Amino acid sequence: MNKPLENSTFVIFGATGNLARTKLLPSLYHLDMENQLPEGIKILGVGRRISDRQAWIEELENDLKGKVRGGLDKKLFKNFCEKLEFFNGGLRETANYQLLSEFLQQAQFSRNISFYFSLPPTLYGSVVTHLGKAGLLKEDQGWRRVVVEKPFGNNLESAIDLQRHFDKYLKETQIFRIDHYLGKETVQNVQVFRFANLLLEPLWNRNYIDHVQITHSETIGVGSRGSYYDEAGALRDMIQSHLLQLLSLVAMEPPVSMQAEDLRNEKVKLLRSISPIPKNAVSSYAFHAQYSSGIVNGEKVKGYIEEEGIPEDSVCETYAAVKLHIDNWRWRDVPFYLRTGKRLAEKRSMIAICFRQPPKQFFRTSQLEKFQPNWLLIGIQPDETLRMELTVKKPGLDMKTQTISLDTCLNEDTSKDAYEGLLLDVLEGDHTLFLRADEVLQSWKIVDPIIRYWDSQTDYIPTYAAGSWGPEESLRLFEKEGQAWRSSLNPEKNR
Repeated sequence: MNKPLENSTFVIFGATGNLARTKLLPSLYHLDMENQLPEGIKILGVGRRISDRQAWIEELENDLKGKVRGGLDKKLFKNFCEKLEFFNGGLRETANYQLLSEFLQQAQFSRNISFYFSLPPTLYGSVVTHLGKAGLLKEDQGWRRVVVEKPFGNNLESAIDLQRHFDKYLKETQIFRIDHYLGKETVQNVQVFRFANLLLEPLWNRNYIDHVQITHSETIGVGSRGSYYDEAGALRDMIQSHLLQLLSLVAMEPPVSMQAEDLRNEKVKLLRSISPIPKNAVSSYAFHAQYSSGIVNGEKVKGYIEEEGIPEDSVCETYAAVKLHIDNWRWRDVPFYLRTGKRLAEKRSMIAICFRQPPKQFFRTSQLEKFQPNWLLIGIQPDETLRMELTVKKPGLDMKTQTISLDTCLNEDTSKDAYEGLLLDVLEGDHTLFLRADEVLQSWKIVDPIIRYWDSQTDYIPTYAAGSWGPEESLRLFEKEGQAWRSSLNPEKNR
């Protein structure tokens, strides 16, 4: 940190919910353990299920035991608990906001306040309205910040409507739309990799890059998130947010500086350059499917419609693949392929950049032999790595070639959670890794034609076997013969 953090109050709405218990509070504990939090900070949990502070602390102790690095230290936990307070109250009752306002008037609470919405997104608009009417968002005595998780709306129209609610009571500088993907070390390394290595800049364009693939695959199913996921689907859950963010970081122009607004300006400019998907040709640019039963990690798993809370006639997609084109000088005619899916063969997040083939291939022994293209691979999870694949001669008398890789691990410390850095950014007021309103709305605008088309298809959805790499039919999105999804960092494993 360049300067000490101001003293503040950190309010968590939904403090007894899953996100707060598994991510936010463990991250705050780690920050406190490393003396990163302001010394006088108070963390105020707000919830209905637990009656008081002591009950919250007892439950929190059990939650943290299996989630903190190096095990729960009793002395450190005691020090952490001194920062904790609890307010019992529901968020649907108007009177509770006035009571909360009075509670926060106590001398122990700083007037600099962050409100973290660890809540269902459907409550965002009403909670902001209640906070605004109670005067809790006014910055007459100190700063006020609101942190919201994705999704910000569930389509373009709802996102615009939600933003109107926020605009009534908040300035854009007060809003922190969090995308935990942007807090990952490897994702942040994309910026450094792009702009701190001059040797790449001459190659980073349509003259040398054939296409780009961005993949996020999971082996898990929907689990306990069935009711939410059936409303969202893979396109909303991953592509509209995480994967479009990765695309913008890979493809954006160099910003004037790495300050928050300059960086976000270039991301928005890039998103606006993406060619609209024609409403009458969505099937040529996007493909969706749903997992059926299969084998994952040696175990038989059930299909999506057999999961808890899923209607048997659901056509919600658990796999989505999209092809996008960027209509600017740098990327004209370079396709970007984005895909995500549940119950796939491996857990992997990866950016795969395929370079064009040399105009003449000298070292071939026959017309049937074809060199593999050079690839630049950025592994985000579980392998946080950077790999460059090159063609070299095989040892021996014959002029035969092979692919080798130059690779390095980008982050040896995989225990740190992305939320830790993002929460510090909120306390510092740094928007660099958070989304601006126009950025969110532009992302919805890109996928909106696909959402509308898929929502109109209520009779049928293709399926793929759990444990596979998804439906073969998605290969039709590729524009050249012989192109296919890059599914592994290892070329031998790639299908």
